[in-house]
Amino acid sequence: MSVWGVCALALLSQAPVKTPAPPAVPPAAAPVAPPVRENGWSALTPEQRAALIADKAESPLAERLLGMSEKFLDTPYVLSPLGEGQGVDPDPTFRLDAVDCLTFVEESLALGLAKGEPEVPALLERIRYASTPTYEDRNHLMEAQWLPNNIKKGLLVDVTRRYAKADTVSVTKTLTAHTWQSKSSLALRLPRERQPVGTFTLDMIPLDKVLEHARGVASGTILVVMREDLPLKATRITHLGFVVQKKKRTYLRHASRGGYNRVVDEDLETFLARNARYDKWKVTGVSLFEARRPPATLASQPAPAQGRADVGTP
Repeated sequence: MSVWGVCALALLSQAPVKTPAPPAVPPAAAPVAPPVRENGWSALTPEQRAALIADKAESPLAERLLGMSEKFLDTPYVLSPLGEGQGVDPDPTFRLDAVDCLTFVEESLALGLAKGEPEVPALLERIRYASTPTYEDRNHLMEAQWLPNNIKKGLLVDVTRRYAKADTVSVTKTLTAHTWQSKSSLALRLPRERQPVGTFTLDMIPLDKVLEHARGVASGTILVVMREDLPLKATRITHLGFVVQKKKRTYLRHASRGGYNRVVDEDLETFLARNARYDKWKVTGVSLFEARRPPATLASQPAPAQGRADVGTP
């Protein structure tokens, strides 16, 4: 199974990753494991973590997201670290010691939205699944599932056009039966009746226009990276993270599989320049989404299987 760019495989295939068993070696020849970086969560006791999540729970959501996501800095990158704890993907349903680009954003959202630690599991479930916490019902595909489902639930608002105005362009991703015959699409292991088909539309800021608008984007905004549309790829979104404005520069806080292999604050200009050099699957631009607190009626109820929810509050 190939890896597409920095985090493409984590977005397209969240199935469990099978690692072949290492060959047996004499104890004396066993390699020394590299040191594990500590993040801001690892030093906290359970009581301190609970107090942190409950502290200033009514603060503006962007501030909450910045605080929670900052605790993940230096967290090791691990492809598809979360699952359902059983079945197709038995990985744990929640962890703070490893993330990929998608689970980093999902867990930061759940922690930031929670008024207390007991709310985190239900919020994470609402973000990760269309309705029920099963592998088949997980929001695997960004354009067809993760983004539209979380917009319907009032958790996200597309703010791309708000920031880019006339530089915004409309793009699409079309999924067909032919798409689901490709090796990468089949890797999702979804039954045919659960394979989304159709055309999904998004606003996008072209790659060469992003820096012109970057300084105006509010900290805590979710930035997703989009590549050119390839018919056999089930997504064109391959990465995401949080915009962070500091020291008169714009950064992307993200779980990077590249040279960092951990969660970092990377200068956005550096990040975009690197992405502009990809030639096998070209990066075309970015989209921007603002997180919202869900309406009270939704916050305490199971996620709807379909339908539209009212937009929440920042």
